[in-house]
Amino acid sequence: MEQEKEIFFEHLKKEGFKKTGQREKILEVFLRTEGHSSAEDIYSLVRAEDPTVGFTTVYRTLKLLTECGLARQEKFADGYTRYEHGYNHQHHDHLVCIKCGSLIEFFSEVIERKQDEIARKFKFQPTHHSLRIFGICHQCQIQHQAVAS
Repeated sequence: MEQEKEIFFEHLKKEGFKKTGQREKILEVFLRTEGHSSAEDIYSLVRAEDPTVGFTTVYRTLKLLTECGLARQEKFADGYTRYEHGYNHQHHDHLVCIKCGSLIEFFSEVIERKQDEIARKFKFQPTHHSLRIFGICHQCQIQHQAVAS
C-alpha cells in the first residue's frame, strides 16, 4: 500500500492538489476493495469509517486515482461506472450478464495474441484495450429455464 500512496501523493502534488486525510482514507478503502466497485460502494465503505467524507470528495478522488493509474474505470450494461485496481493488477477481460449485471473476469492468451496480430496487420500501435462480452450468465439461464418449465 505504501507504493500506491507514494504514486497517489506524487500525482496530487503534480496536479496542484493537497494531500488530505480524507483523500488518504478513500485511497486506503479503495485499495482494500476487491472486484468492481461503484463510487456509491466506495462512498458507503468510506462513510462507515469517516462520516464526514462527502460523496463529491469520493467521486473526485476516484477520478484522481484513475488519472494516476491506481484505478481503472469501466462502464457496464447497467449504466453504472465501476472502479477496479489498475496498478499491479493483471490485465483481464469481462463477461457481463445483461440480466443480473454479474461480471466474470477472464484472461485468454489466444484472444490477446489475436488482438496483437490484428493490430500489426493494420500497422496499429495499441496503448491499451478493454474487451467486454455481453450475454446471459449461467445462473440466469437456469432461472429462465425453471420459469419456462
